[in-house]
Amino acid sequence: MRFTEIVKEYFINSTFHGVKFIADDSYHVTERIFWILCVIISWVGSAFLIDASLEAFQTSAISFVVETSYRDWNTRFPSIVVCEMRNMERIQAIADRLWGEDHDFAMEEVLNEIGYFRGESYHTVNECAGEDMAENCFFENFTAYADLVRSTCLETLEDCYWNDKPFDCCRYFQPMETELGLCYAVNSLQTSSKHPIKLNMISNKHTGPGKLTITVLTEAYVYTIGEEEVPNLITPKSDVLLVDHYIAYKRHISIKDIENGPEAKQVSVSQRKCRFPEENNLNVHRFYSYSACSVQCRKDKQIEVCNCTSHLMPNTEPHLKCNMSGLICLNEHYEDLTIVIPKWSTGRRGVVCDCLPSCTEVDIGIVHDSRESIFDSDRRYSTIEIQLSALPTERYKRNVVRGRLDLVVQQDYLSGPVSCHLWKFSITLLYDLMEHDIYLNINNAGYITEEL
Repeated sequence: MRFTEIVKEYFINSTFHGVKFIADDSYHVTERIFWILCVIISWVGSAFLIDASLEAFQTSAISFVVETSYRDWNTRFPSIVVCEMRNMERIQAIADRLWGEDHDFAMEEVLNEIGYFRGESYHTVNECAGEDMAENCFFENFTAYADLVRSTCLETLEDCYWNDKPFDCCRYFQPMETELGLCYAVNSLQTSSKHPIKLNMISNKHTGPGKLTITVLTEAYVYTIGEEEVPNLITPKSDVLLVDHYIAYKRHISIKDIENGPEAKQVSVSQRKCRFPEENNLNVHRFYSYSACSVQCRKDKQIEVCNCTSHLMPNTEPHLKCNMSGLICLNEHYEDLTIVIPKWSTGRRGVVCDCLPSCTEVDIGIVHDSRESIFDSDRRYSTIEIQLSALPTERYKRNVVRGRLDLVVQQDYLSGPVSCHLWKFSITLLYDLMEHDIYLNINNAGYITEEL
């Protein structure tokens, strides 16, 4: 059997709509040409529609809506992180222990910069670099000196209350390694413990808006962030309270959560344009977040420029941490390594970090801040009260409008036996017209020709 006969037999028995009319010799050549054109047009149209469907699946798979069915919501309180800002009394005591009481007081500023490193080290470079160096300078193992300087949890926090009920501060405020040094966090995924003890900080219509009250014994930064976020050098100032002694701080906040539909995790990261915390591709923190990604980005840039990274950088091998020459390099390139700029900003100094947001990030707003003086000369402390101003009445929801099953069904619809239903409708309409008029005339003409 010749190849053309095989193709002809396949066309006649094919389930593709219109193909059998092309191969059937009983039809007039004009009608067969008509069906060739119809099949080509329908297949080309189907190909365009399939391509458009794939493009929509890749770029428009997610939609955002605002939910207002708030009566049955459970709202988690944001993570509260306390990071010591400075403690000059402790620094003085450590300096006395290391170098004796009759030491160079400039070394206390060096200890302060090493222990609470923020990217710059003016005093350290001035005192311990160049020809005229201070007597007690140290040139490596900065992490050990930072650990000596930082206060423990018991020296940082006391008198913790959730909704006016006391709880053990240091049982629930877990240590967290950050690029700012050791901090203490409650209700966070990013603590150093792999199985942290969780405090039930849920607010709903039965409990009312939640309130956290703590007493801070040192000067500190207090961060109000999402549970997957981490404190860092570029945290927005609105998320940070600068806590000094003898001040009672009160902050009222609002929260808008993001709820994800059940199919959101089945969609690729590039389609939904966000990452879930467990979809971590970083090594500085165990869970993904935008802030953790920016820390990773700046760590990579530090290693690229200075061949080392900050001694406070979390989850970093000792040989990658900077010694004195590396610290000088970090100081010289402070703006290039600390300031994060968008990729289209070519005229500014800084590092470009192409980080996706977290899929579960929370929108925290500041409703009201107040502070009052504390008149207590017996000891130095501050109190902080952070409270939900009201239960949330709306939240965002990420829905999948074009999932994998939708894509399969749509492709089957477009590439089924009829090739394309839209074209099938048009072809059927034309075919009906032909049957009642043109088709009969063509066949009659054929019979007359044969008889002649």
